Amino acid sequence: MALIELRELSKIYGFGDATTLALDEVVLSVEKGEFVAVMGPSGSGKTTLMNIIGLLDKPTHGDYLLDGRHVSRLKSNQQAKLRRDRIGFVFQSYNLLNRLNVLENVALPLAYKGMAPVRRMRRASDILELVGMREREYFMPRQLSGGQAQRAAIARALVNSPSIIIADEPTGNLDSTDSRVVMELLADVHRRGNTILLVTHNPELTRYANRVIYMHDGMIVGDEKTPIGHLAKGTRRTYYRRHKTTDDDIMAGVSAMMKHVPGQQLTSKLKRSKPKKRKTTRRKVAK
Repeated sequence: MALIELRELSKIYGFGDATTLALDEVVLSVEKGEFVAVMGPSGSGKTTLMNIIGLLDKPTHGDYLLDGRHVSRLKSNQQAKLRRDRIGFVFQSYNLLNRLNVLENVALPLAYKGMAPVRRMRRASDILELVGMREREYFMPRQLSGGQAQRAAIARALVNSPSIIIADEPTGNLDSTDSRVVMELLADVHRRGNTILLVTHNPELTRYANRVIYMHDGMIVGDEKTPIGHLAKGTRRTYYRRHKTTDDDIMAGVSAMMKHVPGQQLTSKLKRSKPKKRKTTRRKVAK
């Protein structure tokens, strides 16, 4: 039985002439333990899809089953409890509360769960150690770099031990170095058995996934299985056909490749990946 199952799911916003079809009869099945990357242009329905899977929104039509349970039919308070216990969120803008320090931010979901203050602070501190942020647990969000803030956000997503992590453009505000740190953390979470749903515009990040879904105009137009550490073929056709590969693009996937390409093979693979210089020829001008 699939962990996540969507059956002809649609989402419509607005009324009359202002109606927008955000999702158009989407059919999707995600197994437990998968790392799924979701790609597509802006407005293709990626965030709407994640909001419905994360129980932040309800479909207009169709069914959503989580572990075989029709969650789209549950009441709001039942959905809130299920969302709190089963799903962790990582957003592009971190969404840390500025008036709370890092430890308090991470412990906040446990407060909603009713856990005693001492227990939730201990649990939050342990999770911060897992993401390499324990020495900054008493820092305020404004004192953190972008990468540190996102690592704190990942810790907050993990503190309830959810089975599903939804990451919506988690590296969108980060440089290439911090992006690799964040993606390695998500890869480690995946290795621990969690199901990861990653929305991204960066094709290099598909190296961390074992499945890539392509969306366009509210529909899933492609679904590709891919070995972890390899670039999905669909991204080669759609992205690299139009974009010139840069050194930053190549290095963004190096840490994932290192787990699968040992020693000299890695060096040779990177050399083959560099863009070739175009030869220029001079025209002879007739005198």
